[in-house]
Amino acid sequence: MIAYCLLDSPIGTLTLAADDSGLRVVEFPENRYLAKRDASWSAADHPILDLACVQLGEYFAGQRRTFELPLAPRGTPFQLAVWQALAEIPHGRTWSYGQLASHLGRPQAMRAVGAANGRNPLPIVLPCHRVIGASGALTGFGGGLPTKQFLLELEGALPPPRDLFTVSQPGTAPESAC
Repeated sequence: MIAYCLLDSPIGTLTLAADDSGLRVVEFPENRYLAKRDASWSAADHPILDLACVQLGEYFAGQRRTFELPLAPRGTPFQLAVWQALAEIPHGRTWSYGQLASHLGRPQAMRAVGAANGRNPLPIVLPCHRVIGASGALTGFGGGLPTKQFLLELEGALPPPRDLFTVSQPGTAPESAC
Protein backbone atom coordinates (compact mmCIF):
# COMPACT_ATOMS: atom_id res chain seq x y z
CA MET A 1 0.00 0.00 0.00
CA ILE A 2 1.15 3.52 -0.80
CA ALA A 3 -0.16 6.08 1.65
CA TYR A 4 -0.48 9.68 0.55
CA CYS A 5 -1.37 12.99 2.11
CA LEU A 6 -1.66 16.64 1.13
CA LEU A 7 0.53 19.29 2.72
CA ASP A 8 -0.19 23.00 2.53
CA SER A 9 3.00 24.96 1.88
CA PRO A 10 4.06 28.45 0.77
CA ILE A 11 4.29 27.11 -2.80
CA GLY A 12 0.87 25.46 -2.81
CA THR A 13 -0.49 22.10 -1.78
CA LEU A 14 2.09 19.32 -2.06
CA THR A 15 1.16 15.66 -2.48
CA LEU A 16 3.40 13.30 -0.50
CA ALA A 17 3.38 9.52 -0.89
CA ALA A 18 5.22 6.82 1.03
CA ASP A 19 5.23 3.14 1.75
CA ASP A 20 7.11 1.15 4.37
CA SER A 21 10.33 1.43 2.32
CA GLY A 22 10.34 5.25 2.41
CA LEU A 23 9.12 8.49 0.92
CA ARG A 24 8.36 7.92 -2.75
CA VAL A 25 6.77 11.11 -4.04
CA VAL A 26 6.66 14.86 -3.47
CA GLU A 27 4.50 16.54 -6.09
CA PHE A 28 3.91 20.21 -6.71
CA PRO A 29 0.40 21.50 -7.44
CA GLU A 30 1.43 21.88 -11.10
CA ASN A 31 3.79 18.95 -11.62
CA ARG A 32 5.21 18.16 -15.06
CA TYR A 33 5.39 14.40 -14.41
CA LEU A 34 2.81 12.94 -12.05
CA ALA A 35 3.43 9.67 -10.26
CA LYS A 36 1.38 6.78 -11.56
CA ARG A 37 -1.50 6.11 -9.25
CA ASP A 38 -3.30 2.81 -8.95
CA ALA A 39 -5.48 0.95 -6.47
CA SER A 40 -2.51 0.62 -4.07
CA TRP A 41 -2.70 4.38 -3.33
CA SER A 42 -4.74 5.32 -0.28
CA ALA A 43 -5.20 8.54 1.66
CA ALA A 44 -3.93 7.24 4.97
CA ASP A 45 -1.74 8.04 7.93
CA HIS A 46 1.82 6.76 7.75
CA PRO A 47 4.75 7.53 10.08
CA ILE A 48 7.05 8.42 7.16
CA LEU A 49 4.48 10.92 5.86
CA ASP A 50 4.17 12.40 9.36
CA LEU A 51 7.95 12.81 9.54
CA ALA A 52 8.13 14.26 6.02
CA CYS A 53 5.41 16.82 6.83
CA VAL A 54 7.26 17.93 9.97
CA GLN A 55 10.60 18.24 8.16
CA LEU A 56 9.12 20.08 5.16
CA GLY A 57 7.41 22.49 7.58
CA GLU A 58 10.78 23.11 9.24
CA TYR A 59 12.39 23.64 5.82
CA PHE A 60 9.81 26.24 4.78
CA ALA A 61 10.24 27.97 8.17
CA GLY A 62 13.99 28.24 7.51
CA GLN A 63 14.82 25.82 10.34
CA ARG A 64 16.00 22.82 8.28
CA ARG A 65 18.73 22.55 5.64
CA THR A 66 18.83 18.79 5.07
CA PHE A 67 16.27 16.02 5.33
CA GLU A 68 16.54 12.90 7.44
CA LEU A 69 13.99 10.64 5.85
CA PRO A 70 14.01 7.13 4.43
CA LEU A 71 13.69 7.61 0.67
CA ALA A 72 12.38 5.14 -1.91
CA PRO A 73 12.35 6.81 -5.34
CA ARG A 74 11.76 4.57 -8.34
CA GLY A 75 13.89 5.03 -11.45
CA THR A 76 16.66 3.68 -13.65
CA PRO A 77 20.13 3.16 -12.17
CA PHE A 78 21.29 6.37 -13.91
CA GLN A 79 18.33 8.37 -12.59
CA LEU A 80 18.93 7.07 -9.08
CA ALA A 81 22.60 8.12 -9.30
CA VAL A 82 21.60 11.63 -10.44
CA TRP A 83 18.99 11.94 -7.69
CA GLN A 84 21.45 10.76 -5.06
CA ALA A 85 23.97 13.36 -6.28
CA LEU A 86 21.36 16.10 -5.86
CA ALA A 87 21.47 15.53 -2.11
CA GLU A 88 25.16 16.48 -2.21
CA ILE A 89 24.50 20.02 -3.47
CA PRO A 90 24.86 22.17 -0.35
CA HIS A 91 21.95 24.21 0.94
CA GLY A 92 22.20 27.78 -0.35
CA ARG A 93 24.35 26.79 -3.34
CA THR A 94 23.66 25.93 -6.95
CA TRP A 95 25.37 23.70 -9.48
CA SER A 96 25.08 23.79 -13.25
CA TYR A 97 24.00 20.72 -15.19
CA GLY A 98 27.63 20.42 -16.31
CA GLN A 99 28.87 20.46 -12.72
CA LEU A 100 26.37 17.78 -11.78
CA ALA A 101 27.40 15.64 -14.78
CA SER A 102 31.09 16.06 -13.87
CA HIS A 103 30.34 15.18 -10.25
CA LEU A 104 28.87 11.91 -11.53
CA GLY A 105 32.01 11.26 -13.60
CA ARG A 106 30.02 11.75 -16.83
CA PRO A 107 30.96 15.28 -18.00
CA GLN A 108 29.49 14.75 -21.48
CA ALA A 109 26.13 13.59 -20.12
CA MET A 110 24.67 17.04 -19.39
CA ARG A 111 21.46 16.40 -21.35
CA ALA A 112 20.90 13.00 -19.74
CA VAL A 113 21.55 14.55 -16.33
CA GLY A 114 19.03 17.28 -17.16
CA ALA A 115 16.43 14.71 -18.21
CA ALA A 116 16.96 12.67 -15.01
CA ASN A 117 16.86 15.84 -12.93
CA GLY A 118 13.50 16.72 -14.51
CA ARG A 119 12.07 13.32 -13.52
CA ASN A 120 13.07 13.62 -9.85
CA PRO A 121 10.11 12.25 -7.86
CA LEU A 122 11.29 13.86 -4.61
CA PRO A 123 11.88 17.56 -5.33
CA ILE A 124 12.87 19.76 -2.38
CA VAL A 125 14.02 16.65 -0.43
CA LEU A 126 16.37 15.77 -3.30
CA PRO A 127 16.99 19.40 -4.29
CA CYS A 128 16.74 19.48 -8.09
CA HIS A 129 15.86 23.17 -7.79
CA ARG A 130 19.55 23.82 -7.01
CA VAL A 131 20.54 22.88 -10.57
CA ILE A 132 20.67 25.86 -12.92
CA GLY A 133 21.97 26.69 -16.38
CA ALA A 134 25.68 27.28 -16.98
CA SER A 135 24.96 30.99 -17.43
CA GLY A 136 23.31 31.13 -14.01
CA ALA A 137 19.84 31.27 -15.57
CA LEU A 138 16.97 29.46 -13.91
CA THR A 139 16.08 26.77 -16.39
CA GLY A 140 13.11 24.41 -16.63
CA PHE A 141 11.64 23.07 -13.43
CA GLY A 142 8.79 20.59 -12.92
CA GLY A 143 7.14 22.85 -10.35
CA GLY A 144 7.51 25.97 -12.52
CA LEU A 145 10.19 28.65 -12.52
CA PRO A 146 8.44 30.83 -9.88
CA THR A 147 8.60 27.87 -7.48
CA LYS A 148 12.27 27.27 -8.30
CA GLN A 149 13.02 30.94 -7.69
CA PHE A 150 11.11 30.89 -4.39
CA LEU A 151 13.03 27.84 -3.14
CA LEU A 152 16.41 29.29 -4.12
CA GLU A 153 15.56 32.62 -2.46
CA LEU A 154 14.38 30.76 0.66
CA GLU A 155 17.77 29.03 0.83
CA GLY A 156 19.71 32.24 0.16
CA ALA A 157 21.06 30.96 -3.17
CA LEU A 158 19.52 33.94 -4.97
CA PRO A 159 19.19 37.48 -3.73
CA PRO A 160 15.59 38.51 -3.09
CA PRO A 161 13.98 40.45 -5.94
CA ARG A 162 14.74 44.17 -5.92
CA ASP A 163 12.45 46.97 -6.79
CA LEU A 164 13.98 49.20 -9.46
CA PHE A 165 13.20 52.23 -7.33
CA THR A 166 14.52 50.93 -4.01
CA VAL A 167 16.82 53.46 -2.39
CA SER A 168 19.87 52.15 -0.59
CA GLN A 169 20.05 52.73 3.14
CA PRO A 170 22.08 55.70 4.41
CA GLY A 171 25.68 54.74 4.93
CA THR A 172 25.65 51.92 2.38
CA ALA A 173 27.37 52.08 -0.97
CA PRO A 174 25.32 51.62 -4.12
CA GLU A 175 25.72 48.25 -5.84
CA SER A 176 27.20 49.79 -8.95
CA ALA A 177 28.36 53.17 -10.14
CA CYS A 178 27.85 54.74 -13.57
